[in-house]
Amino acid sequence: MEIDKTTFYDLSIFNVSEEDSVFRQINHTRTSGGRDELEYLMLHPYHELDRILSTQATLRWIIDRHKDWPLEITNGTLMVIDKYYTYNFDRIPLSHSPLDALTYKIFHGPDYSMVKYSIGHFYDLFKGMDKLIRLYLNEDTPQILKELLVRAQSMFKDKAIQDLISYKAAGDIKPADFLSMAHFLLYHFKRSVLEMMQIYYRLDAYYGMADAVMEKNMHFPTIHAQAMPIVKVSGLSHLLLKNPVPYSLQLDVRNNFLFLTGANMAGKSTFIKAVGISVYLAHIGMAVPADSMELSLFDGLLSNIQVQDNILKGESYFYNEVQRIKSTVLKVADGKKWLILIDELFKGTNIEDAMNCSTAVIKGLLKIHSSLFVLSTHLYEIGDGLRVYPNIAFRYFETEVDGDQLLFSYQLKNGISNDRLGYLILKREKVIELLDQIPEPQVTPST
Repeated sequence: MEIDKTTFYDLSIFNVSEEDSVFRQINHTRTSGGRDELEYLMLHPYHELDRILSTQATLRWIIDRHKDWPLEITNGTLMVIDKYYTYNFDRIPLSHSPLDALTYKIFHGPDYSMVKYSIGHFYDLFKGMDKLIRLYLNEDTPQILKELLVRAQSMFKDKAIQDLISYKAAGDIKPADFLSMAHFLLYHFKRSVLEMMQIYYRLDAYYGMADAVMEKNMHFPTIHAQAMPIVKVSGLSHLLLKNPVPYSLQLDVRNNFLFLTGANMAGKSTFIKAVGISVYLAHIGMAVPADSMELSLFDGLLSNIQVQDNILKGESYFYNEVQRIKSTVLKVADGKKWLILIDELFKGTNIEDAMNCSTAVIKGLLKIHSSLFVLSTHLYEIGDGLRVYPNIAFRYFETEVDGDQLLFSYQLKNGISNDRLGYLILKREKVIELLDQIPEPQVTPST
């Protein structure tokens, strides 16, 4: 699925403040390399349904065997092995002789200490990978997981590796054997070890995703490779909220355009992002924060939520809004399936101009039935003129006013909201009171 940097930013997939990112919510990896692999997977949503389904099957497989995941392989272990291959050793002899071991220890003390310390971590890596292979690899193993484990299994055919993992504990390894093992690992098995580490990093990425699914009680969506687009979801929530109010939504070819209204703070932006995040997660094979979700395989996901001006280029906010819409129109005109998310179209111009521009854009986009659109706006007045189009659905977030208090239900309802509560919010936050307290300037009569 195609997705650009703007959409990644709009949906908070990756943020400078990592705590506020989708990545942070599903990054339950145990190693830094696993974190990098997870980031790679998240940067490359799938275009193929079979890869999505295989990833889902892999995560389910890990979830079912979660308690058996080997804990021997830690981030510290893999960091030590990395250092082993960059350490400037004096030549390590190939010997099983206790005398050679003692000699190396006496004349190459720091190197011997590094060898002894590192072999214990190699032992942990091989033991952990051997356990993964034995527990997770059989005829029914999902294809993605099977490919990784079969490749790792091929590296265990060497007698030196079998000898190493035959010990019950790393502490049982004889000093004389350290040298021969260290020699083999450094001069003959380096490429295989580095590949095995990379395999484990990818496995750790899947483990982190599976762990997040369990912790957040997420559910795997049903995805169809069909010609026409659909998103049908119930119990949907925004992944970054601690106490979210769930939503339900259905968009399909009959109603492929959602016209969303509601007051400031009513929940429009949160809803739009929740929809986008879930569709995105589905396309990396991840579970979604919803009770159930059914959707088509999309070719792309584009958002228009947090447009920025560009002072250096002399580009205004409105100009960049227009350019983003232009880019969106060019994309969706290709007849492929896109999910388009637009929040508060044309904020960078006056109301009358924004109404004319918004109406023109919406009427044009309503001609496209191969994609789905979710658009929020404060310009409820333009809604009545759009009711003649059969493929547009009108929803709003209700706000109740109790004195100076605003009550938000965050429930999606049928219809159009004409709420404009900006002044009430100013008053509630005591901005009006602060302004009233500013003293009038003393005017000195001119002479």
